[in-house]
Amino acid sequence: MTKKFQGLLQITFFALVGSLLLINCEPNADNLGSQFFTNGAAQDSVVLKDLIAYNISNNDTIRTDNAKMDSVTLGAFDVPQFGKLKSSYFTQVRLSSYAPTFGTNAKADSAVLVITPSLPTSTDSIRKSTINNFIYPTGNIASTKITKTYPVIYKYGRTKIGGKTKLTINVNEVTDYMGSTVTKLYSNQDFATGALLGSKDFYGDVTSVNIKSNADSTELFNREANLRIPLDSTFFQNKIIAKAGMPELSDVSTFIRYFRGLKVSVAENDGYLFKFAPNQVKLQLYYKSDSIVDGVNTRPQNVFSLDVGSNNVHFQKIDFDRNGTAAGAAMAVSDSINGSPKLFLQGMGGPGVGLKIPATTIASLKDLYNNQKAGILSATIRLYSDNSWLNNFGKPKYFVTKQKNVSTFLKEFTTYSINPNFRLITTNNLYGNPSYYDINITKTVKDVIETEAPNKDIVINVGDYTLDAATQSFLGLASSNLAYGQNFNTRSYTPNAVVLVGTDSLNPQRAQLRVIYAKKQ
Repeated sequence: MTKKFQGLLQITFFALVGSLLLINCEPNADNLGSQFFTNGAAQDSVVLKDLIAYNISNNDTIRTDNAKMDSVTLGAFDVPQFGKLKSSYFTQVRLSSYAPTFGTNAKADSAVLVITPSLPTSTDSIRKSTINNFIYPTGNIASTKITKTYPVIYKYGRTKIGGKTKLTINVNEVTDYMGSTVTKLYSNQDFATGALLGSKDFYGDVTSVNIKSNADSTELFNREANLRIPLDSTFFQNKIIAKAGMPELSDVSTFIRYFRGLKVSVAENDGYLFKFAPNQVKLQLYYKSDSIVDGVNTRPQNVFSLDVGSNNVHFQKIDFDRNGTAAGAAMAVSDSINGSPKLFLQGMGGPGVGLKIPATTIASLKDLYNNQKAGILSATIRLYSDNSWLNNFGKPKYFVTKQKNVSTFLKEFTTYSINPNFRLITTNNLYGNPSYYDINITKTVKDVIETEAPNKDIVINVGDYTLDAATQSFLGLASSNLAYGQNFNTRSYTPNAVVLVGTDSLNPQRAQLRVIYAKKQ
C-alpha cells in the first residue's frame, strides 16, 4: 500500500511540475523520472547534439480532392528561392432539381459564379459608404444605399505589384469526367477544359450592398460581400434552358457526364493566393419566361441555382516550376546520410524535411539513463531560419510532424494532452533574429531511450492538424481516425514556405537535438 501511495504521489507531483514547466516558451521538462523521488537533490543538465537534417521531395504533389479540401486556394506567386506556384480550382456541377421546367419562351439573362473569400470580422478594416437619397430604379423608390468593402484577409504572396495586385480570374468549362466524391485525386493531375465562360479582374477586396426604402425600411436589395464572376449567358441558354424536358437534365448520373464541371484559375503567374471554402461557392442562372398577367406578358426574372456544393467533386490543381531555384537544386542532391546544409519547406505538396537522431547520440543518451541514472526531462528539435530567407512572404507557424512511415499521431499528443499549455511546435521571433522553431519530441525520445522503441526519423511538412469544428479537438485523435491520424491536416492548402539551417558543422545555428536531463548529485 505504501508503494502504491508513493507512486500516486509521484505521478501527481511530476505531472504538475511538467505542466508548469511547459508554460515557458522555451520547452523545458515535461516529466521527471521516478528514480528522483528519493532523498537528495537533482541536478539539471543540457545536452546539445547535431541532427542529420535532409530535404525530402514530395514530388510537388499532394492529395487535393473532397476528403482534403475544406478550403482551397486560388492564385499564383513566385518566390525566388522556391520558384513559381499556381493553384486552380475544379468543381463538378449538379442541378438543384432534375427534369426542371423553365416556362414558355425561357431565355437566360445572365449566369454568375459566386465565390466568398475569407473576410475579416473586425470592423476596423471595413470601408463603409452611405447614400441617404438613393433612388432605387425599380419603382423609383427613395431609399438608403449602404456599401461595405471588405479586404480579403488571407493572402499569401505579392499583394502589391505596381501599387495593387490584379488577378484575372477565368472560368472554363471542364470537358473531362471528374469521377465521384470518393475518387482520390492528386494535385499534379489535370482535367481538360473547353470554352472560356467568363472572366473577372480581382483587386483583393469584395463589396456588399444593402438598399432599404426610406419610407418604411423595407429591404429592396441585398447582396453579400463576395466575388461575382459573370458567365456566358448564351452558353447556359444552350446548355441548360434549351435542354428542358430532354434526357440530359433528367437525372444526376446523366447530367454530370453531360455538363462535367467548371475550372476557376488566374491568368497571371505572379501575385498571391487567396482562400475560400468550396462548399460555399454558388452558381446562379437568371432567366425570364412568359407570364401573362391581366393580358400583359410581364416576363419576370427568375433564378435557378445549380449545385456546386459538397455533393460534387472538388479538386485543386497545383503547378510548380522550380527551374533555376535554390530549392530545385537542393532537391536534386538531397542527402539523408550526411544531411543538407539548407532545408527547404513549402506547403501544398512542396518539399518537407527529414530529421535523424544519429545512433551515437542514442547510445550516449542510453548511457546517461542506464549507467548514470539520469532521467530525460525534455527533448526538443531546434531549427533556425536561414538568413537567405529575406523576403516578406509569411513563414509557417506550424508543422505537421510524424515519424517516418507512421500514420498515427506522435505520442506527445496523447501523453501531454491533459496539459492545456502543451504545444508541439513553438516559435521564437519568426521575423527577427534569431528566428527558430522548437519541436517537442520528449515522449518519442524517452521511448527510444527507456523502452527500446525504434529510432525512426522525424518528418515535418508545412501545415497544421485539422480540428473538429464542434469540439476544437484534433480530428486525427478521434477514435475512428486514430490509425490514420496524420491524414487530417491542412497541408493541401497551406502555401507557406521557409528556408531553415540544416546539417552544417560550421554554422552555430545548425539543426540540433536539445535534451534536458537530471541526475542525482
